[in-house]
Amino acid sequence: MNSKALLLAAVAVATLTTAVYALTNRVALAKSANEICITSNGIPDHAVGQFPNRGNPHSIKSQNIKVCVTSNPQKGNRAQEVETVGIAKNGIIIRPGTADYYDASSPRGHSRDRSSGWNLDGMGPGNTLGLDANNAHVDNRGIYHYHGVPEALAKTSDDTLIGWAADGFEIHYVGGSAKPSYMLKNGTRPTAPGGAYDGSYNEDFEYVRGYGNLDQCNGAMLDGEYVYFATDAYPFYPRCLYGTDITRIR
Repeated sequence: MNSKALLLAAVAVATLTTAVYALTNRVALAKSANEICITSNGIPDHAVGQFPNRGNPHSIKSQNIKVCVTSNPQKGNRAQEVETVGIAKNGIIIRPGTADYYDASSPRGHSRDRSSGWNLDGMGPGNTLGLDANNAHVDNRGIYHYHGVPEALAKTSDDTLIGWAADGFEIHYVGGSAKPSYMLKNGTRPTAPGGAYDGSYNEDFEYVRGYGNLDQCNGAMLDGEYVYFATDAYPFYPRCLYGTDITRIR
């Protein structure tokens, strides 16, 4: 690449960086007797990685996000799977799951075709989906969202509370004190893509009751209250919720 091309590339990167950081985090929290509401523009209060990137073709965009959850959560007996599990107190959506499945026919090696049965995990090895340093990336609507614990948020929190689940229960981060009850399976995958279970897919893990100190939905008691935990190991956030009143978050 010649010097002129290098200069143009540098200007393009600088322009993109300036555009991203020109966006300012705006978030508001309102609590009432019945609900907790968070409104935000979907821009975090910390640095954002470069998007688009090799694993993520989307650009971050300001949003009009409003999430209201019950302020009186009740725990039921049935775990319910949800796509978006909650929202962080800085106004960023928490969505650990993905819509991508192994697909040998796709140029990227994965697509939204579920037929393989192997659901890609965003936090898997190789950073296939282009997460930034805070374990987040951008969806096709420009919504920046977390797949894993954002280091910046964990470090700046005055307490262990980092957000709320869609059923109203709090989400806390306590580091290694919370141990998930999911184990990486031994052996190799019985169907394509084959290979050893390495955490690339959600099906590489299995729930083993009592393996850790958290339940199937990454929850446990904290100071006499049931809460969910964000963890450094899989599943990173709850992938299911036990609450009886669940807000469906986009």
